[in-house]
Amino acid sequence: MLRSSAVALTAASLLLLTACGSSDTPASSAGAGSATSRAAATTAAAAEPTGCAPATAAAPAGVPALTGNPTDTTTQAVISAGTGTAPAALVTQDVVTCTGTAATAAATVAVRYTGALYTDGTVFDASWKSGNAPVSFPLSKVVPGFAQGIVGMHLGDRRVIVIPPALGYGARTSGPIPGGSTLVFVVDLVGIS
Repeated sequence: MLRSSAVALTAASLLLLTACGSSDTPASSAGAGSATSRAAATTAAAAEPTGCAPATAAAPAGVPALTGNPTDTTTQAVISAGTGTAPAALVTQDVVTCTGTAATAAATVAVRYTGALYTDGTVFDASWKSGNAPVSFPLSKVVPGFAQGIVGMHLGDRRVIVIPPALGYGARTSGPIPGGSTLVFVVDLVGIS
């Protein structure tokens, strides 16, 4: 996830994704304090998802498997290591789909997420470390692959987003994320404003 404000979120990597941006995207600053972000998340999460059901489509090539009960959006998803060559383009898979309001590129969203490395499934950050409270941020303030992967999600959806280096950090190392890494996120969209 991925913002550059002073919000003390769950781990440094959350802040790094936006602060560093992609190799061709300048860093930006959301400028919000933690109280503001949590209040926005609470306000944005007030609406209820509608028409939710487990997705039935097979996973596209390049999407690592989820273990446990991946359709239970009240618990953290467990991401397996990717198999084969990591995808060179953004790949998504819906795990739970809902109807109703969808996120746009201009939206501020509230999400719960887990982020892992494609190569071995090592979790580098998760909002779940601090419980199940969502984290709120504008999609314009995160790395391109994260924003592109969330656009079109409906309130209540759970989606796997596989982000190639070109839409994440490129070749540079960023905290626990080695340079050239393909990133895998499981995102639960719990609020849109």
